[in-house]
Amino acid sequence: MTILWINLAIVFSFSLFARYFASPAQEIESPVPIKPNKLLISGALLSLILVSGLRSNIGDTFVYKRIYEQNDFSWDFILAQKDIGFGILQRLLKSYISEDPQIMIFTAALITNVLIVMVLYNYSRMIEISLYVYITGGLFLVSMNGIRQVLAAAIAFTATKYLIEGSFVKYALVIVLSSFFHQSALILLPIYFLVRFKAWSKATVVLLMLSVLIVIGFDYFSALLFSALDDTQYSHYKSFSEGGANFLRVAVAAAPIVIAYLGRDKLRRIFPESDYIVNMAILGLVFMIISTQNWIFARISIYFELYQIVLISWVVKVFTKKDQKFIYFGIVACYLAYYFFENVINLNILYKSDYLIW
Repeated sequence: MTILWINLAIVFSFSLFARYFASPAQEIESPVPIKPNKLLISGALLSLILVSGLRSNIGDTFVYKRIYEQNDFSWDFILAQKDIGFGILQRLLKSYISEDPQIMIFTAALITNVLIVMVLYNYSRMIEISLYVYITGGLFLVSMNGIRQVLAAAIAFTATKYLIEGSFVKYALVIVLSSFFHQSALILLPIYFLVRFKAWSKATVVLLMLSVLIVIGFDYFSALLFSALDDTQYSHYKSFSEGGANFLRVAVAAAPIVIAYLGRDKLRRIFPESDYIVNMAILGLVFMIISTQNWIFARISIYFELYQIVLISWVVKVFTKKDQKFIYFGIVACYLAYYFFENVINLNILYKSDYLIW
């Protein structure tokens, strides 16, 4: 964990000073009034890329490396797989750059983190809080386990601009591209129409009530869902039996949404585009609630966690000026405690690297 703690300190420090040395946004329609210092943000980004890209363990890293080493990624092999985009990427890397599987791990980390930081740079009010929660909330660690899905989520995240502008065709093109890396990203196509409404409307209440009803009648719901997936690549999830996500994760996902609700009027004034971000965050909470019955649904929430990270960077500003410092440090302390509990006590994460030695 030493490298991960150092990474957290570096990323938070660089991004904090990046906001301190920020300049006024030049774009008239920019959702944020200031733009963090690009050079300092690049320092935070570099740390994320190096720590993720140079790892030798964590989750399925070994499996991905073995697949890269054992296959030649012929077109027949790629087309026989379920996510051809990732197969094409591996073919290009192995054919033209290196047969060392570390290059694939590093490239995935590079693309994933560059895209995520790029969007956060444009939409986060306090980018150091977003990047801090990206790490302490667990998504950065998940990106080292579910490589393909978080890569797909990062690509889909870049469609935020089109989601806000209401440009469905451009949004759909980005989502389809992301689905080549993980087909589950296609769920974001119909989601577009679910989130294009005012936050905290009746539709919001319906979504939250629906998630509760699904939890109550989960056996019936899961039987219907998995029968519909029988002939798809996800049919094997029917036998998934690792239990449900813990309620602490639900509480973590719910916290910024509850605060956003309490300060909804001010949030809409200072961030007019927040309705779409809030709605995406609420959908993430919905899937997280359902995942308490079966952990597999937490994987779907990955696509929405990035919007929760954007949202939490704005909630500090919905409080009065004298209370903002207390809320800011409260967020830092609470997420640090959660990070310690999840990664040290609960999961006992051990980070290993052949390049980063501490």
